[in-house]
Amino acid sequence: MSPPEPSRRKCFGLFTRRERWGLSWRGIFLCVSLLALAGFFWVTGVHSFLAPTQRLQTNILVVEGWVPPYVIRAAIAEFKSGHYEKIYTTGGPVVGNGGYLNDYNTSASVGAELLVKAGMAADLVQMVPSHVSGRDRTYSSAVALREWFHAQNVAVTNFNVVTEDVHARRTQLLFQKAFGRAASVGIIGVTDPDYDPAHWWRYSEGVREILGESIAYLYAKFIFQTPAGAGH
Repeated sequence: MSPPEPSRRKCFGLFTRRERWGLSWRGIFLCVSLLALAGFFWVTGVHSFLAPTQRLQTNILVVEGWVPPYVIRAAIAEFKSGHYEKIYTTGGPVVGNGGYLNDYNTSASVGAELLVKAGMAADLVQMVPSHVSGRDRTYSSAVALREWFHAQNVAVTNFNVVTEDVHARRTQLLFQKAFGRAASVGIIGVTDPDYDPAHWWRYSEGVREILGESIAYLYAKFIFQTPAGAGH
């Protein structure tokens, strides 16, 4: 075995040359293959990961108030097919209002109105608005719901949340962070009819939703910290 090549210096020692290890063509091929395989599994599995449906046996159904009409219709169908007693809508100030004005300018109010217009009996719908706008709106909406249950002496051990498609995984995570061990959170992700979830990469809407929610979920999972004293 030959001795290692001594280092070489030039320009008064500002530059140095040493022997180093590098990937061979086999190593490069292996790395590229592993990356391609990981990419394949991500592309084919990311939608089902971000848009789960995991129902719990409960009589409480929650709907995020900002969702589009197709989710509102799905929430009504879910309510009628389950053993629910009440449907709650959550959400903070409507985007574009510059912050909280009143409870009737919140996504919770908009969602409640859409439910009633779509056929839900008004006495079965309860809006629970959040006063927080800006960042972490989903978590703030969950905290508002938790505090409303506490103020109204509503005993809650579990409930289901209906939301839009690939927002579901993040919604479940943040609602569970807000409720902690006090209640279990089920989730119902309603498929977006504007693109085929099995081939989401073929649609601009699908690409925007998947990439945006993937980043948002990673933030919620690994970076987001609940405010001090916000949990139970």
